[in-house]
Amino acid sequence: MTKRTLIPALLLSLALCLAAAPPVVLDASKLNPEDVKKGTAVLEDGPNYLWAVDAGTRPTLFIDGSAAGPMKQVRGKGPWIYTGKLQTGTMHSFYYMIDGKKFGGMTDIPAFGPDSYSQPGVPMGKLSETFVSMSKLYPGMKSEYRVYVPAEYDPAIPAALMIWQDGHYHFERDGPLQIPAGQPPSRLQNVIDNLTYRKEIPVAIYLLIDPGTVGTTAMRSIQYDTVSDLYPRFLKEEILPELYSKYNVRKDGYSHAIAGNSSGGICAFNAAWYMPELFTRVNARIPSFTALQWKPGVQDGGYIYPFLVRRGPKRNIRVWLQDGSEDMDNRAGSWPLQSIQMANSLKIGRYDFHFTFGSGTHNHSQNNSELPAVLKWLWRDYDPAKTEQTFEQDAVEKAKPVFRVKIYNRD
Repeated sequence: MTKRTLIPALLLSLALCLAAAPPVVLDASKLNPEDVKKGTAVLEDGPNYLWAVDAGTRPTLFIDGSAAGPMKQVRGKGPWIYTGKLQTGTMHSFYYMIDGKKFGGMTDIPAFGPDSYSQPGVPMGKLSETFVSMSKLYPGMKSEYRVYVPAEYDPAIPAALMIWQDGHYHFERDGPLQIPAGQPPSRLQNVIDNLTYRKEIPVAIYLLIDPGTVGTTAMRSIQYDTVSDLYPRFLKEEILPELYSKYNVRKDGYSHAIAGNSSGGICAFNAAWYMPELFTRVNARIPSFTALQWKPGVQDGGYIYPFLVRRGPKRNIRVWLQDGSEDMDNRAGSWPLQSIQMANSLKIGRYDFHFTFGSGTHNHSQNNSELPAVLKWLWRDYDPAKTEQTFEQDAVEKAKPVFRVKIYNRD
């Protein structure tokens, strides 16, 4: 972000204090003046936030639908400013009311907790160089991936494994304080470091793999959205042998997890569905259980998964599923409704699952914010002395009803 001052000779630096940490300075000069004019400007650092907007009269800031405290100007001029704290481990939204009219705002504001930041005394892992692989299962396809290795990894001791689709989302350790338009950084590397250091998750190798290309043709949807065993075979037969040659990785499915966003989310579930002996722990984020690769009379689309889970033989897998009410709805299907269908299918099928459903759009903010909780839940009760476990639905979940929906945006 270009560092321009909002008003000549006026630097709006407002300090907020984090509990048990040095003061955090949220510097309003880092905000884009155009965002301030549009009412979309916000800075974040942990639970601490700063909002700024240009207006002729005092605006009212609404956060998650409720009015916040009064906004103020610095020395009676310049943008209206509000600073405050938000609950971490989830996402938020905001907008303004100015002269009785709704103005500006954003959805999908991530609120990262301390485990999503580098912490003093916690050693950092390392991100490898880029590896390139040529596929035979997908003729002519080139794939690229990198590997994140926590500091606790000992080559003499086999490590667990977690695979992330769309791996490039996780290459950046820290994101900017300014909330970016689009997808926020995941801060996965920080989460891995903190949780591994405290032994809340096992030492694992993290394969960050991107979808392949054949010449100039992107293979993402073909790989990720196709309901078949081809992509899990690609991982098993072509990518994992390369990984095993570079790192000491456990080969039991009990020690393997897989995750992805959107098409990568259904891809992660698809891998576990077809190869539960190889992938037992799944994080499916805003997953595309829709008809993106449906070919009538030839090939099923991802929309079929809620019914396969209800009617097919149970797989021994553990699933954290996440979506938001404002996710996409188009000719390929309804992302939020399909996720609710999937959650109910997992419940009815007595799967070990967790479902978070917020108010977000097709965005990573919710799951990125809750990522520490996701990893701890997926790896809970992991025992390196074991090679298998039967996953059972939690008694508390069994006692709960299925998820219900209602229309909220029409009379």
